[in-house]
Amino acid sequence: MAKIAVFDSGFGSLSVIKAIQKKVTVDIIYFADQKNFPYGTKSFPQLKKIIESTIAILEKKFRPDLIVIGSNTPSLLFNGLIKKSKIIGVFPPLKEATKNTKSGVVAILATKFVVESIVLKNYIKKYVPKNIKIIKINASPLVELVESGKFIDNKNLCKKKIRTILLKPLSINHVDVATLSSTHLPFLLPMLRQIFPHVTFLDPRSVVANQVRKFLGKKSSKANSLKIFTSGDVSSFQKQLFKLGIKNKVRSL
Repeated sequence: MAKIAVFDSGFGSLSVIKAIQKKVTVDIIYFADQKNFPYGTKSFPQLKKIIESTIAILEKKFRPDLIVIGSNTPSLLFNGLIKKSKIIGVFPPLKEATKNTKSGVVAILATKFVVESIVLKNYIKKYVPKNIKIIKINASPLVELVESGKFIDNKNLCKKKIRTILLKPLSINHVDVATLSSTHLPFLLPMLRQIFPHVTFLDPRSVVANQVRKFLGKKSSKANSLKIFTSGDVSSFQKQLFKLGIKNKVRSL
């Protein structure tokens, strides 16, 4: 049997889990840390405490073979933790972005904390050639659209918000590739592609799924299973998941 734990501040982990389930047969513990949503507005000390505590709880309670931090914000900020053998993080797919851009301009859609951080600046310096221009966009309002569930039942509001936040910076800078540097954002992909058909939107889910498959090797479960936990309101989260067709029981953690 193979068991992994995936966590984020809410819906974000679901996008990662779907990709993992396509690559490997595994038992997944999904922890939506909604009590601490959003990670992207926390101070460094606050977030450090949250992430270290969450990892400790998951390790003690579930003893997973692997833990996936399903969020770009803590993955970038606590890369030292992620270098531990049993932890995988989610990072902006900048290598792929620089290979795909023809205009030479790439946008990074990330949380406010990440966009303003020295960590992202250093990450860009490490992985992006000097001839590529990077446009950093605060996508925290879009992350909030997903976590609130509005992407399910209020698509018109989502489209309006997307245009307000992205239309000007993407068009005036001639951006042709954008990274979805928050695992919440893939839920908006159909709308993003509809509004910006000439922009390629990249997300790191397949990279993470391949890392999980490589880590587990030949170890696997007989069938995919998913146990869901939240630190927030169980009933509310259960209703939101039902709208997505997910009927697994939600428990409190």
